[in-house]
Amino acid sequence: MGDPPTGTLIRPAEPADAARIAEIYRHYVVETVVTFDLDPPSVRDWEKRLRRTIDAGYPALVSCEHGQVVGFAFAAAWKPRPAYRFTAEVTIYLDPGTTGAGRGRALLGRLLDEMRRSGIQQVIAVIADAGTVASVALHRALGFRMIGRMERVGFKHDRWIDVDLLQLDLRPDR
Repeated sequence: MGDPPTGTLIRPAEPADAARIAEIYRHYVVETVVTFDLDPPSVRDWEKRLRRTIDAGYPALVSCEHGQVVGFAFAAAWKPRPAYRFTAEVTIYLDPGTTGAGRGRALLGRLLDEMRRSGIQQVIAVIADAGTVASVALHRALGFRMIGRMERVGFKHDRWIDVDLLQLDLRPDR
């Protein structure tokens, strides 16, 4: 799925990573439309989110360089109803100063490997149309296919935003 850049360690996320995750995510909340959060979640919010993710049996990973978290990715339930239990949604964010060097591909690839091992069969990516193609291109490079577009479903920074839906089949026979 792609090797991380030299010196990069991808490991399970821990609640102690919450401060750095909150810092990375804050940029995307405040400066972009790639997330529909309007206010940055606190460190405490991220600690709770990580605990819920881990306790629910979903993988959560961080990418580290020189001992500092430079990216994070995790899976979460697609929907709460039990019939959706083999389908999960993915989330991935990188420190904005570390994009474009294969870190995202390595981190998301590792997350997908962990999801396969945990029994997830279908993966959904919900990607806001931020006017760039990087996120969709990353997911497509790892085998996701476009399954739809929801138009004008988000409003942030005084503009309407479309959302692309992508899906990846992780079944072993595929």
